[in-house]
Amino acid sequence: MASHLDARAHHGRWQLRIEDLDPPREARGASAAIVDTLVRLGFAHDGQIVYQSTRDAAYRAAFERLTAMGLVYPCACTRREVADSMLRSGREQPRSTELVYPGTCRNGMPAGREARAWRVRVDATPIAWRDRRAGESIERLDESVGDFVLRRADGLWAYQLAVVVDDAWQGVTDVVRGADLRDSTARQVYLQRLLGLPTPRYLHLPVVVDAEGNKLSKQTGAAPIDPRRGVQALNAALGFLGLGGIAAVDPAGFWPEAIARWARSHWMDA
Repeated sequence: MASHLDARAHHGRWQLRIEDLDPPREARGASAAIVDTLVRLGFAHDGQIVYQSTRDAAYRAAFERLTAMGLVYPCACTRREVADSMLRSGREQPRSTELVYPGTCRNGMPAGREARAWRVRVDATPIAWRDRRAGESIERLDESVGDFVLRRADGLWAYQLAVVVDDAWQGVTDVVRGADLRDSTARQVYLQRLLGLPTPRYLHLPVVVDAEGNKLSKQTGAAPIDPRRGVQALNAALGFLGLGGIAAVDPAGFWPEAIARWARSHWMDA
């Protein structure tokens, strides 16, 4: 909702992208259900829907470009091995949930091991970027995440690479998303700079959580939105954004006032 309101209040385009990068984990019909729910709730997207599952050639081209720059290498480490390396080194886990890769395979994989992933090299250069709400952030990727994965051995592309390529291709100027993705931003800015791509403006917003503090998601068993109760669901989201409720009988009557409220709110000034 926030991204839609922000695009409309700025008289911009709101583009819909289905990030279906992991087919083995995708529930049958999930993408169609997402699109149907958005339509029934009155979210009108501009242009064609982009499905990341169809964008393999674009991601491969960016990957090969980084490889030609000498920045990509194969890695044999499992997640457990990375965690064990952190424990042995005595390093503290950073505030994010990411494990810091210690560079085990940076200069070559151990004998007899096969690649499980391909990583991009990072260095100690601080990555500075600005959030419209929280201001400037500075992060050293070598300290916060280390060399990070671009592609898995099964051929699946990492989210970080895919969104950077697609944001540039779609001409995205503003990214409005949940604060749970804030820790991904420095990696995306790093890739944008390596690939010579523009950096969008970013706005990260609080996410809705359950009683235990977990983000609402299918992994935690959160109930999906019922499109038949569209205005109720829309008002719940609008209220969470601090913009009150709207006495509309259907989504068509909800959106004009919701956009006007966003345009007058502190979110618009961010």
